[in-house]
Amino acid sequence: MKLLEDRIRTEGTVKNGVILKVDSFLNHQMDAELFRAMAKEWKRRFADAGVNKILTIEASGIGLACIAAEEFGCRAVFAKKIAGNNMDTDVYSTKIMSFTKGKVFDVVISKRFLTPEDRVLILDDFLANGCALQGLMDLVKQSGATLVGCGIAIEKGFQEGGKRIREEGVRLESLAIIDSMEGGNLVFREEA
Repeated sequence: MKLLEDRIRTEGTVKNGVILKVDSFLNHQMDAELFRAMAKEWKRRFADAGVNKILTIEASGIGLACIAAEEFGCRAVFAKKIAGNNMDTDVYSTKIMSFTKGKVFDVVISKRFLTPEDRVLILDDFLANGCALQGLMDLVKQSGATLVGCGIAIEKGFQEGGKRIREEGVRLESLAIIDSMEGGNLVFREEA
């Protein structure tokens, strides 16, 4: 998606050769107009999937999921990394290793909000090693819902996550795939 790639080129910065900071428009400060364009693109790509639920993980995916849910005409739900006192006790649970935080999180979602009747599209801001997607896919499996696919804003194509997810036969649609960030130079994969 050229619009997203252009924003990454102009506002993104590479740290330590593996971290891409896009916090000025994606995962700290959010650009709702860009999110709307991304949601429309996911809607175009998944128009045939019968999506009736968008699933993401807190926190960076929530903004994307809400705007996409509006575009799809459905609800968004996010998996929580910490179950608070106000959380249902009847939950699906999985463990997810965070690439950026370097630690494992227990992640939960109320069984009331993910059911066998749901046709789920998982959305997230980044795909690197695929741990977050694997965990979210596990929650969908536990619920008996149908996973129709995964949408990612930015995929690091030089890491194994996308390859592994696709090898599992999961429909994965990334709006921007970066094949290299060596020396701070971003190399994007040509769109198929």
